[in-house]
Amino acid sequence: MKKKLMIILIIILALIVFLVAGTIIWYNNSISGNKNNSEPIIVEIGEGANLNSVGNLLEEKGIINNTMAFRIYIKLNNKNNLIAGKYCFSPSMSFDEITRILEKGEVYKGDEIKLTYIEGKNIRWLASKIEETTNNKAEDVYNLLNNEEYINKIIDKYWFITDEIKNENIYYAIEGYLFPDTYIIENADVPVEDILTVMLDQMEKVLNEYKSDIENSNLTVHQILTMASMVELEGVHDEDRTGIASVFYNRLKENMALGSDVTTYYAWKIDMGERDLTYQELNTYNAYNTRGPNMEGKLPVGPIASVSKASIEAVLKPEQTDNFYFVADKNGKVYFTKTNAEHEEMVSALKTQGLWYEY
Repeated sequence: MKKKLMIILIIILALIVFLVAGTIIWYNNSISGNKNNSEPIIVEIGEGANLNSVGNLLEEKGIINNTMAFRIYIKLNNKNNLIAGKYCFSPSMSFDEITRILEKGEVYKGDEIKLTYIEGKNIRWLASKIEETTNNKAEDVYNLLNNEEYINKIIDKYWFITDEIKNENIYYAIEGYLFPDTYIIENADVPVEDILTVMLDQMEKVLNEYKSDIENSNLTVHQILTMASMVELEGVHDEDRTGIASVFYNRLKENMALGSDVTTYYAWKIDMGERDLTYQELNTYNAYNTRGPNMEGKLPVGPIASVSKASIEAVLKPEQTDNFYFVADKNGKVYFTKTNAEHEEMVSALKTQGLWYEY
């Protein structure tokens, strides 16, 4: 009798172990998600939804396999703060991922787009990017920048924008004033003015950091951004930018032409790397062309590209040097020299070493 009772107890214990093990396996499989199905599924959680209704909805949509397992997970992990909204889930998500999204309220914004404006790129590049990314045309950008009402509006709105951008020789009024960054745009139908506004707002935040330095400088914001745009294009590496700015300051002080090729490319609307400049282009007057005649001691009429914080800082806090020349090799390394003779020797050495940049 005792032996029979022992066998029964062993069987019962084995069944309990089997059930517990099976339950654990079932639970773990349920909460881990289906890694073979990453199809995005949009779900809207209404205000006042409770755990039961959320679990039922997720199971109904095929995001989770079992509402009961979801309820157990919620209880065991004290996940009670589920925020209403529209969400994007997939069956491959674990319960941990799903509840984290629900708790943080990471709602789905399917119409949002990303627009990235890169340092050193000009308005022509940005206009093409806007056309490529949104439902606007590049021409919409140019038309807005030629709209006097819009120009007056932003001059009134932003402390760092003045009538200097109205100079008739400037190609694009706010060239250099749009901060390069990655922006989240509400949708592809957002008008150009709204896109430019978020970029100008970001530039305002950046320039606010340097407001005291700007006020203590001898340059206007327009001049600072103009020089910064040259520094941006002339220096590949941040560590070279303060030295490049120093050369520009030294040449301006001595009433020398800045002689920057990047300004000549911009003057004739040629993209860097597209082709070499011609003799005529180099030596013809243009308010942007610092290689041309009548540009001694002058900055270009305006910025020629978007600028990074590093380039703005370089202009506001340049190195103190006696250098008047610099040249970069094909790897972007910059070499500084004090005299024209030293500069020519450096150029010759780079050509000999196969480091001279050629198209």
